[in-house]
Amino acid sequence: MKHLVSAPSFTAWVSVALMALLFIAGAFSYTGFGSMQVVLNLLIDNAFLLVIAVGMSFVILSGGIDLSVGSVLALTTMVAAWLLQVAQWPAELVIVVVLLGGAAFGALQGVVIHVFRLQPFIVTLAGMFLARGLCFLISVDSITIDAPLFVTLSQTQIPLFAGAFLSPGALIALAVLGAGLWIAHCTAFGRTVYAIGGGEASALMMGLAVGRTKIAVYGLSGFCASLAGLLFAFYMLSGYGQHAQGVELDAIAAVVIGGTVLTGGYGYVAGALS
Repeated sequence: MKHLVSAPSFTAWVSVALMALLFIAGAFSYTGFGSMQVVLNLLIDNAFLLVIAVGMSFVILSGGIDLSVGSVLALTTMVAAWLLQVAQWPAELVIVVVLLGGAAFGALQGVVIHVFRLQPFIVTLAGMFLARGLCFLISVDSITIDAPLFVTLSQTQIPLFAGAFLSPGALIALAVLGAGLWIAHCTAFGRTVYAIGGGEASALMMGLAVGRTKIAVYGLSGFCASLAGLLFAFYMLSGYGQHAQGVELDAIAAVVIGGTVLTGGYGYVAGALS
């Protein structure tokens, strides 16, 4: 019993059990609460958070932290909205640009952390303020998005069974989770991330590409944050500098509750779903 309680995965199983109990209680208390669509709505409404948590999982597994993800999400919505509504760029090009921009922003933070040997907490905290400030340089007001592609993705319902449905954003989030699981457990990059989190000095002595991997991890986190920003823009159909306040803490909590050790080197990407 003591071994079970001390296991990092214990919090994930407790979270699942509590959610199941609360769902059962709600099903008995409220008409219609026990439908499958209620469960699916949790995924639909929090698809952006799942994507951010997947990226955050890799950062924490490597022994780092990324406090900039919520601000990068907001910046992505603002840049996308401005390019669509003011600059009149095609939606497909906007999607590519913001995804590359988010990955570059994260990779730049990784370069600063690795080259200058700075604490990830300080660097990503500065990145958080920088990204949030850039939002208000674009506009202090909310920018409504009415691009046909974004509106279509916002309103599309993908039927499943018994009248239940998922949104395109939820399916994208599940695809990101699946890709994250494969990268973490079936690739050399994933094994290197675990090794760095377990001990950076040991990883260096084993001849692993520590610097390149750390930069890639933060680039991946930035990419996930910008993808989450797109999903949030699909969901809200707007860009605003105040979007996603405190989401970075929600993502960190989701990763840790899901069984990933905050000091790195041990955990499960699948736990981000919790």
